[in-house]
This record gives sequence, structure tokens and C-alpha cells, in this order.
Amino acid sequence: MGNRWVRSREILQRASGGLVLTGFLLAVTAQSQDWPKAEPKEVGLDAAKLAAFDADLAGGSYGLVDSMLVIRCGKQAYERTYTHDYGKIYGERAKAAGPLNHTVNGEYNYFSTDFHPYYQHRDVHTMQSVSKTVTSVTIGAAMQRGEFPADIQVPILKYFSSYKIANLDDRKRRIKLIDLLTMTAGLEWHEDLAYDDPKNSADVMEATHDWVQYVIDQPMVDEPGKKFVYSSGVTQLLSHIFKQVTGKTVDEYAAEYVFKPLGMHYYWKHTPTGLPDTEGGLYLSTQDLAKIGALYLHNGAWNGRQIVSREWVKQSLTPHVQVAEDGYKYGFQWWLAPHGTPEKLAWAGRGFGGQGLLVVPEYDTIAVSTGWSILPSTEGKRYDELARVLEAVDTKYSCTAPAK
Repeated sequence: MGNRWVRSREILQRASGGLVLTGFLLAVTAQSQDWPKAEPKEVGLDAAKLAAFDADLAGGSYGLVDSMLVIRCGKQAYERTYTHDYGKIYGERAKAAGPLNHTVNGEYNYFSTDFHPYYQHRDVHTMQSVSKTVTSVTIGAAMQRGEFPADIQVPILKYFSSYKIANLDDRKRRIKLIDLLTMTAGLEWHEDLAYDDPKNSADVMEATHDWVQYVIDQPMVDEPGKKFVYSSGVTQLLSHIFKQVTGKTVDEYAAEYVFKPLGMHYYWKHTPTGLPDTEGGLYLSTQDLAKIGALYLHNGAWNGRQIVSREWVKQSLTPHVQVAEDGYKYGFQWWLAPHGTPEKLAWAGRGFGGQGLLVVPEYDTIAVSTGWSILPSTEGKRYDELARVLEAVDTKYSCTAPAK
């Protein structure tokens, strides 16, 4: 639902679903490692510009920010956390059912401090639609292991043989896996509305029992593969397809083949039918989310082990469709943001409320933000974190050259 890398928050990401207790501990058995620390100047970052950025974050110019982390050359050069009394900020809203509060006493209550932004007051923070990006990463891990078909041109209805599908026509029969990955499915979807608008398709989906049925039943409005329409629903279809193909859920697979080797701990919500909420149900720490960025910086390898297919990394970060604003492009559940020249693209995962994973490959730089600005009254006035991070980067500094 929300997003801190572009102007509009209305087209952005969102999470929800029912929580499953076993989800949190599955990947904690691997030893988590902190990033080695360095002073900003040691990795070609301007400490004064980072300090100015920090002052604006702390002062509320960017809304309710919970954390900001900058890693360059594989070293942590900047980390800040910011404390907010969310019980006071959202407490009254937590008591009343509505579009952002489908279950007053449950995980669909976006105002509840038991579940948002931190899960059970632990260090794992809601990722919202960054979950979409991690879902794509998990598909790449399954491809690396030969357990997910490499044919992304396959029509998706082959995975829905047990479903009675409404509004079935030839266009729906032509939807391919790549159309889900690039959000060009052609299904009717209205996620350009505010998330507290009861007509928002993502909100309507989350209020239903079977999210997959709701999405696949939507009528077609465009030819598949032609038009980008941001849709949490199509990512939820990937959750169903992944289970059909591999026999495992996305969270189970990620726990074993992504989170564990990277030393990550997590929590992942489940929908009422038991599927993981791939459109927005993942919780990670700021430090661990940065590892996803580092994994792709190294072409899917971690400590010499290929976790995600190199080809999948390449395809995922290739622009497949133009987004209708701000020059953004879209890959396989990754946002691609131009900077400097049209050829230079930063890779981003973005989520409702201020979640962000930003990777600038030219400068070996990763930035991670979390926050919980979910209402107009809590939003900041500026959304230029990419520019602010890049302002602090010495573009002539080489991570491979000896430090001066």
C-alpha cells in the first residue's frame, strides 16, 4: 500500500492475513549475523548529509519512520531507529471496525499495536508489500533448485482446475505467469484508491474468506501483458500457484531455502484458507531485509552458495513494463527507479506505511526504511529518500579499491 520512494501513496503496497504461530520460529535456527560497521567516510558516504537526513527523519518530515539503515560496500555506515507511541496515535481507531480494521481483535487490525507495525513487540517489522518482492525471490530460489518451472509463459489457468471461475473468457484464458509477475494480468482491480476506502480492491479481498477465489473471479478489462495495474491480488495468485507447483507454501520454502541460509528470522501471516499472505504478510527486521538486497547485488549468491537463480535475478531486475508515474519501471515484483541517467536503475521493494528496500547497484549501496504512516494525518510531506541517500554517496569511491 504505502511507499516512500514515489510521490503517490495510493497505488502502493499492503499486507494482511491471519497469523500462524509456527511461522515466526522456523528460520531462527540459523545464526543471525550483524553487518560489520564502518564510519560513513570509510565507505564513501558524507556523514554531514546523512546527519541532515537523520534530523529530517527525526523531525517528522517523512512521517512516522521507525528505522533507517544504510549499507555500503557490505558495511553498515548508518543506522537509526525512531520511537512512536502508536497506541496513542492509532488507539481510538483500533477499537472500530473498518477498511483497515477487518478484525478488531485480530491480525487484520492495522491499528493494533499487537500486530503493527511490530509483531508482538518484537524486532520484526511489517514489510507490507515488500512481501511481494520476497515472494519473487522465493520463486527464484525454487527455480535454482529445479522445483519451479522456468516457463513463465505458461497460462495460469492450468493451476486452477479445481476452481469454478467467474467471468471466464478468452482473455482470462490467456493470462500467463509473467503477467502476474509484472502486474499486467488485465483483471479489473482498483488499488489506486486510498486504503481506508471501502471500495479499494485489496481491502475487499482481505475481508473475504478465499482471497484467491476473489481475485481469479474478477472480470477482465485489458488484454494480458499490455497494461501495468498495481494489484495485490495477482501476487496472492502467485501464492496459490507456488503451492500447486512445489507442494510447499511460499513461507515454508523461503524459511528453508532463503531465510535459513541468510541467517534471517521472520514472521509470515496466513490468509483464512491457510495460504501465506504473499501480497503483504511478511515481517522482517531492518537488518535482515538488507540481506535480500545484498543477495541480489551478488547475483543471487550468499557466502559462495547460489541461493537464487542468476537468470531469475537478471529477469527480475529487467524492466518489463512502464509504470504510469515518475519514470518508474517494473520487473518481477521489483520496482525499478531511474537515477542519474535512464540506464541507471535502483531496485526497490516498497510497502504500505513506509517500508522500503532500496538497492543502488552502481554504488554498492543498500538502504532500508520502515515506518507506519498509514493515514493522511501521519504522512510526511516529502518522499525523496532515494535522492537523499544518493546525495550522501561519493560516486567516485570504489568499494574494491584500498581505503585512502
